[in-house]
Amino acid sequence: MTFRRRKSRTDQALELFGTYLKLKAASKAAKGAKKAAKGTAAYKVAKKTPALKRVPVVAGAAAAAFAATRAIRNRGEHTATA
Repeated sequence: MTFRRRKSRTDQALELFGTYLKLKAASKAAKGAKKAAKGTAAYKVAKKTPALKRVPVVAGAAAAAFAATRAIRNRGEHTATA
């Protein structure tokens, strides 16, 4: 039977700070993807069209922003998507 070593306060603080930095980086990437999506022609056209016709265009822009965010997050990872 192995005993878990209790983390010191400094180790706990460093782990918390590392988690904070990861979350902050993810939020910055999402914000960048949102700004990039707002700069696309689809978003600009969607702002000028009536609300009912706007739904598919906005959905497409949201999908593109989501795909961009996923691409940014998975840059270093080599995962196969099927």
